[in-house]
Amino acid sequence: MSKKIIKNELPENYEELKKAANRTSSWRARFNAIEELGNYNTSQVIDILNTRLVNDPVYKIQELAYRILLEFGEDVQLPAPKKFEVIKGANKVFLRVKKSLPADHTVEEFAAKLKRMRIDVYDAYEGEKGNDFNTWLENEWKNLKK
Repeated sequence: MSKKIIKNELPENYEELKKAANRTSSWRARFNAIEELGNYNTSQVIDILNTRLVNDPVYKIQELAYRILLEFGEDVQLPAPKKFEVIKGANKVFLRVKKSLPADHTVEEFAAKLKRMRIDVYDAYEGEKGNDFNTWLENEWKNLKK
């Protein structure tokens, strides 16, 4: 396995990567942008990585930013994973979506409306829960019905 070459300059597409790294509607775009920015050890990139490390709702993005910052020689601590709400106030969002739907709505209708109304919440939980997302969302939805 060859060692990754890290450049001490900004990438040509820096502005695009910066936007993608902060895109709340897509954890995948943030992850990919952080991964690419990890090839460029500059103060601007370090600022973006520190922001994602401290503030990203998706833990795998925090972990990626942490690993890259360590590679860059930065003195950083990995935050503990959030135990409950990935996004503060998400339960209120779920309840608002549920109340906006007919009483006999399905979990699929709930998921589609959540995605339309609050893609940031939907996306953060999808990124955080991974393959368990649909099961998790269905359980959240069932608990709202009680």
